[in-house]
Amino acid sequence: MGNYFLGIDYGTGGCKACIMNEAADVLSYAFREYPILTNQHNFSEHLAENYWPATCEMIRECVTKAKVPAGEIRGIGTSSALPSLVLVDKDGNPVNNAYNLMDRRADKQEKWLKETIGIRKIFEVTGNRIEDHPILVNLLWEKENRPEDFKKIDKALTIDGFIRLKLTGKATAHYSAGVFYGVAYDILKREFDQDMMERLGLRRELIPNFYRCEEIIGTVTEKAAKECGLTAGIPVAGGQVDCNAGWIGGGATEVGDIQMNLGTCGNFGVIHQNTDFLESMFNFPYTSDCFNTYVTVSTTQTGGQVLRYLKENFSQLEMAMEHLVSDLDAYDYLNLEAEKIPIGSDGLIVLPYLMGERTPIWDNDAKGVVFGLSLYHTKGHLVRAMMEGVAYALYDSFRLFEEKGLKMNFPLVMNEGGAKSRLWRRIITDVLNVPTVFLKNRVGAPYGDALLAAVSTGHLKDYSIAKSKAEYIDPMEPNPENHEKYMKYFQIYKQVYEHVKDDFQALKMVR
Repeated sequence: MGNYFLGIDYGTGGCKACIMNEAADVLSYAFREYPILTNQHNFSEHLAENYWPATCEMIRECVTKAKVPAGEIRGIGTSSALPSLVLVDKDGNPVNNAYNLMDRRADKQEKWLKETIGIRKIFEVTGNRIEDHPILVNLLWEKENRPEDFKKIDKALTIDGFIRLKLTGKATAHYSAGVFYGVAYDILKREFDQDMMERLGLRRELIPNFYRCEEIIGTVTEKAAKECGLTAGIPVAGGQVDCNAGWIGGGATEVGDIQMNLGTCGNFGVIHQNTDFLESMFNFPYTSDCFNTYVTVSTTQTGGQVLRYLKENFSQLEMAMEHLVSDLDAYDYLNLEAEKIPIGSDGLIVLPYLMGERTPIWDNDAKGVVFGLSLYHTKGHLVRAMMEGVAYALYDSFRLFEEKGLKMNFPLVMNEGGAKSRLWRRIITDVLNVPTVFLKNRVGAPYGDALLAAVSTGHLKDYSIAKSKAEYIDPMEPNPENHEKYMKYFQIYKQVYEHVKDDFQALKMVR
């Protein structure tokens, strides 16, 4: 008899699953991409009914690949990108499409909250800004814009919460997701302020019960087991935020550890135990101890997504070529084009705000800008300028971490998504001016979820095995000359935004 653990993660662009053994070795992995629906202004959605079929497919694939009996899976961990929102009725069925983290439709409700409750009060309660449109803000939008559908809502869940509902029949949330419900959620007391909920006009019953990340919230039902090829009775852990899952899996277990992802969003996080939260960033509990340890995270809204945008809309040749040469994909071809371009992309600068921007400028109305374009510039220039623009956006936050004096254990570990691009890693190393390494065994968030499952069921005492398993390769030291050049471009990058930010408002008014 063996002991195996299943981890499942839900990102903005797709979902992933893996199975690992008790030695924390990954035995199988599966991925399913799903469409991002952006066919209405400031909407960014998924078809909620796609989540469960994709989950069942991945689980069956992982079990088959790992060649392990489903009855020997001892626990399941889940995570998802946040904020996300799946509204379900009393039968657990989705009410309308799901929100993903790029959705920005609730501008009116955000403005009302700022005027009625105030930015300072909300930060004092939640430890976070309101601009990211947390779940309670979107519930206000639903209440005002779809009142008949709003009446059907029984629970407001995250994507991973929806999956735990499908697995166990129980509607739950984990404490690391609390701040992504927002507005009325007290980050230190770990509860919703009832007076604030009454001011919002929202029933507490819409919110599921909260649990520690490693708490067992239920077991797999007979119905779920039949649908996804598991055995009934498998314990399911409370869950975690997806970036926490990825960083736990990458060995970030100690105060000061810092890791970066270039997934749909681009972000990095630093683990700490301070409650003097950095106001312009995200602050939420970290999986290793969700009552006493936190992670402060910067996020640029469209990180790796900018290259996905270029690939899907302007790279038909590269997409066709990936079917002809098995060891290269479309992104590899785009990288090859960008590698020919010098630092600064020959004067081409991109503001990569394709769906607004988060830290540190918090501008929902910001749009992408290509500045300095000439007939001299090629697709390779645009690809590199996009990479550099994301690096500038990350640096804009990173310098605030330095000013705050947060302890950071370098080298910075480059983890998921576009971090596989050596060129992009070199750009970020030089722009941030810090040493970096690349995580070789990059299974990502589902691996962290499998570790959570093992800890939750008592098969692992803690997450220390993740650091011993993490293999860091391709160390890079920053080039001071390159950093100096990049800082000149960064200043122009900042100036361009200052020059056009009011124009974003004017553009919004004439749409």
